[in-house]
Amino acid sequence: MSNIANPTTRVLQFARERGILRASDLAPLEIPRTYLSRMVEQGRLVRLERGLYGLPGHSPGERHSLALVGRRVPGGTVCLLSALQFHGLTTQAPWEVWLGIEYGGRTPKLEYPPLRVVRYNPASFATGVETHSIEGVSVSVFNAAKTVADCFKYRRQVGLDVALEALKQGWQERRFKVDELLGYARINRVERVIRPYLEAILA
Repeated sequence: MSNIANPTTRVLQFARERGILRASDLAPLEIPRTYLSRMVEQGRLVRLERGLYGLPGHSPGERHSLALVGRRVPGGTVCLLSALQFHGLTTQAPWEVWLGIEYGGRTPKLEYPPLRVVRYNPASFATGVETHSIEGVSVSVFNAAKTVADCFKYRRQVGLDVALEALKQGWQERRFKVDELLGYARINRVERVIRPYLEAILA
């Protein structure tokens, strides 16, 4: 195998494994970034967004934006409206990706997709996180119970009606247990806020 074919094969294999390839991903492979431009010209890769590449025929799914954010901001966690949409607990269709980062963390700046950055304290940011594979990319998403509790904490940003809709639907679909939800509510210091609504649903 020639010196050119070997790196090309490795890049293609990496793209198949990851789904979405960043230019910086080539560093551990010790492959020059010029291979990406060359492979795009050859039709072996397609440029998805600035600095992001995929295989030809890459068909973006409805969660494509989450995959892009997962690749570009690996330290963030999908939260609030975007997490509700991911879990199927809202009728909202946010045009931004709502992304949680820890207080003190650097604010990510992306050309695309648009972000709505939400700051979390360390205790809240570290709990209720799930990892999902979206288009071959590992994406951190707050679980259903944590997301509902977060919606009550950030009810001024998302709206109380959205929080109540998620609470009712989540409970009807048995997406969480009472103790689990209240545990996250305590961490968020909104147990007193959420308990009356929860008791009304349980009555």
